[in-house]
Amino acid sequence: MKEFFSEHGTDLLVKTGEHLYISLTAILLGVLVAVPLGILLSRIPKFAGYFISFVGILQTIPSLAILAFFIPLIGIGKFPAILALFFYSLLPILRNTYIGMRDVNKEVKEAGKGMGMSNWQQIIKMELPLSIPVIMAGIRLSTVYLIGWAALAAFIGGGGLGDFIFDGLNLYKPSLILAGTIPATILAIIADRLLAILENKLTPTGLKGVNEKVA
Repeated sequence: MKEFFSEHGTDLLVKTGEHLYISLTAILLGVLVAVPLGILLSRIPKFAGYFISFVGILQTIPSLAILAFFIPLIGIGKFPAILALFFYSLLPILRNTYIGMRDVNKEVKEAGKGMGMSNWQQIIKMELPLSIPVIMAGIRLSTVYLIGWAALAAFIGGGGLGDFIFDGLNLYKPSLILAGTIPATILAIIADRLLAILENKLTPTGLKGVNEKVA
């Protein structure tokens, strides 16, 4: 163990930082795109089903195939890896945002209208806060998945803990495989716990303890 850290300790810190950068950047982009889009789709439910199904079809494409597809278009490195992971982050966040907004009690919506709230005010002050548990469930799910899938960034020179895993497979060194796998697992667990804390802070008091809907 000491020999491993003396030889690879610095690389482990660098690769962990790269892994976090790739996965968290992708999930942040996913939130910035999927949450507003899910809110918009809740206003056009007839179209929402088709669009979410289309996004779901895109996610059936193997992640390695997506990465390979981007190579001739935008080259190799961190950017194509982030872009590929971004696509994979969309569905859970988009679907949960849509479901959360759609399932807000109709009487609550009518009460908002009765108080003279505009459509935008209803979304910000009533519907979005009530949808937080469902939306955060989608974000947590995407984050855990993406931290695991970020290991594939090594396939196109994106760096991250996947470098250790691929090197371990190529050199038949289980210690390198574990050096990539264990930190990635720990990062996923920590990220999930931190997001659970954030969810608890953002959730209205009356909704705390309500079962989350995970699509």
